[in-house]
Amino acid sequence: MLKLTARQEQILNLIKDAIENTGFPPTRAEIANELGFKSANAAEEHLQALARKGAIEIAAGTSRGIRLLGVHAEPATPKVPAAVMMMSLPLIGRVAAGSPILAQENLEASYNVDPAMFSAKPDYLLKVRGESMRDAGIMDGDLLAVKKVDSAKNGQIVVARIGSEVTVKRYRKTGSTVELLPENPDFKVITVDPQADEFALEGLAVGLMRTWH
Repeated sequence: MLKLTARQEQILNLIKDAIENTGFPPTRAEIANELGFKSANAAEEHLQALARKGAIEIAAGTSRGIRLLGVHAEPATPKVPAAVMMMSLPLIGRVAAGSPILAQENLEASYNVDPAMFSAKPDYLLKVRGESMRDAGIMDGDLLAVKKVDSAKNGQIVVARIGSEVTVKRYRKTGSTVELLPENPDFKVITVDPQADEFALEGLAVGLMRTWH
């Protein structure tokens, strides 16, 4: 790998921190905002340079499609045939009221995917509905890769259940109060009291797949 400039090292560290803290690489706009660039195009130029130097891979067809490579990536695993590496993930459609999210009646289909696409091994895919997470690059119709968890850090994007509704939001907990934050100013913050409301974390977002029709 070629030697990186100070700015490229800065962007690479920003990508690593974002993946570690939220499970997602940053968008071009987030990189531009963090580093004071005037436009996302400047961030794109630096990402392309990092890709040419072998530090990252830019994946087509996935939102936030940045993957760390080489010494910056997770420890390498032994090479196995590509077909063996693929994993089958159930796709969750509309969740029936009161049913576990992985209950048979909620399963719409299954997809064979490469687990290396994601920041952690997912347990299922959830079809995103609505535009409440638009500014995080998560669009209506996207397939969100989700790892089952029962706790989360502030700032992570989670799948949460409130009563009979399942929603994708950014998680923030202050004291005993949980806030589910949208990434679209047209939507309101959802405030939850876990003691009083029927609330559960259904999983942590670890990646995204986008389908074009």
